[in-house]
Amino acid sequence: MVEDQGFQSMVSVLNPGYTLPSRTHFTKLVERKYQEAFQNVKDAISANDCRIAFTADIWTSVATEAYLGITCHYIGDDWKLSSLCLTTMPVEDRHTAANIAEWIEEVAAKFEIPDKKIIAIVHDSGANIVAAVKILEDKHGWASIRCTGHTLQLVINASLKHSGIQRAVGAARGLVEYFKKSELASTKLKEKQKQMGTPEHKLLQDVSTRWNSTYYMVDRLIEQRWPVTATLSDPSVTQRGKHYLELKPEQWNLLEELSTALKPFECATVFMSGQEYVTLSSMAALVKGLLRSNEVACFESSPLKSFQATVKDQLQSRWKGILFENIPNIVVVSSALDPRFRRLKFLTPEQIISVQAKVQTEALTVKRVMLQQETTSSPVATVDVPSTSAASLLDSLLESGGSSEEETREGKLEEEDIHTQVQNEVQAYFAERPLAKERNPLNWWNTNQHKYPTLAKLAKSYLCIPGTSTPSERLFSAAGNIACKKRACLSPEHVDMLTFLHSNAKFLEQ
Repeated sequence: MVEDQGFQSMVSVLNPGYTLPSRTHFTKLVERKYQEAFQNVKDAISANDCRIAFTADIWTSVATEAYLGITCHYIGDDWKLSSLCLTTMPVEDRHTAANIAEWIEEVAAKFEIPDKKIIAIVHDSGANIVAAVKILEDKHGWASIRCTGHTLQLVINASLKHSGIQRAVGAARGLVEYFKKSELASTKLKEKQKQMGTPEHKLLQDVSTRWNSTYYMVDRLIEQRWPVTATLSDPSVTQRGKHYLELKPEQWNLLEELSTALKPFECATVFMSGQEYVTLSSMAALVKGLLRSNEVACFESSPLKSFQATVKDQLQSRWKGILFENIPNIVVVSSALDPRFRRLKFLTPEQIISVQAKVQTEALTVKRVMLQQETTSSPVATVDVPSTSAASLLDSLLESGGSSEEETREGKLEEEDIHTQVQNEVQAYFAERPLAKERNPLNWWNTNQHKYPTLAKLAKSYLCIPGTSTPSERLFSAAGNIACKKRACLSPEHVDMLTFLHSNAKFLEQ
């Protein structure tokens, strides 16, 4: 920009005595700012004593350069969710599972994040990234969480494949395209909207990669059904040969049913894509809720009955390992640590007992670590003692050596005491009434952290995990604006720096 002739002329008119800094001057400023910001982010992650979660995704820019985006999520001392961009690193080698796993490890090492501190990686359903996270799971124990949004996308895509639904959606798509291209039709539609008192909304076009865009298209078309029908019946808009654009009554009815069927899924997708509140703990209850709403829905058309059956099969098969098998797992444990879902009503009584036992086991481990940290951090009092030989002789005379039965018994009593404390804490927590669904679980924990200190520490590690990989995808929205066609010569390293600074701007201001 500063080397552009037009820009230089404008600046010279505004202030003839001003000398524009060079391009390299700004490049150095950005690089220096990045180093400062990098250190701040690194220090913030290091200062947090609870576990953190990653989201990861791969994107290709307009300059056909591939980038790996990684974000980091944790809950701070103030019980607020923090989301930080770690990198939008350029990747030149093949996107094999081994390479992706190695790149993620490199990012963790760059920020000096210990392996034990990472609890999970959230990712999409791409075969290479699924295999990469499996490598890291086997190597470091990082849990693999598939993005709820991508999974719902696969569920709906499979369910929309019925020929009757595809014909109706295709007809709706053709109708919307016609109104988009015809200026006369669009003008007449606005007139009809005013006459009929219908909201003056534009028709929406769907995108093949996003199923919810199909829902938005159908829903908007149903809202504008009568203005659209009236516009098409106007001979000046629809000539004789174009009456095929008009939807038949049975197609309108099918689209209305489809809109009703898709609405709960759209609601779930939008909710799970949130970044500023807890999401993973809601996944199990949400999927069970989708199954329930799908079962009670009554549809008249056979395509929607087929849609209903496919949705049920898809939901059960894709979440089989989380909701119906392998319980307890990380998703269900996060639900147990969310005061809104602590009763685990979506599980059987036997499964609830096993989840509570899992929570107690993990809480016991956390308690031991907390006690160990307290011991190491507390100052040791210094007292005068007899010489080593005299002390050893006295120990043997008094039978107070390290291996005496009394000390062993004291150790067992101390362990039993810790176990009892944790058990009482867990039982008291699960005995409490569930929090209202609209309340913020992190605010509840902030208020009750002293009442349940061990579980509060454990909750921070589980409730920070996002339910979708949306945060890493949002990086690419920023990166797409930075690495645009006008800036296609920007080096990948500078794309990473600028995306890092942009995505972490709010955190750096604080």
